[in-house]
Amino acid sequence: MAQSAATPVPVSLPSPLPVRAILPWTAFFGLLMLVLLYFIGVEQGVTAVFAGETVHEWVHDGRHLLGFPCH
Repeated sequence: MAQSAATPVPVSLPSPLPVRAILPWTAFFGLLMLVLLYFIGVEQGVTAVFAGETVHEWVHDGRHLLGFPCH
């Protein structure tokens, strides 16, 4: 019975991402989170961007789930 020796495979290490590649995505998602936080937490009454209760009704359950009181 013949045995063959396994040749070692070189392991390639992942290269770090440059900050210049991550920064635009971080800014985009940060702005997106702030807009979502505004609509879920603040959009009603005096600070409302849109008239009426439409946005409030769309995010009503999410507002209570995240602990924002609204009534």
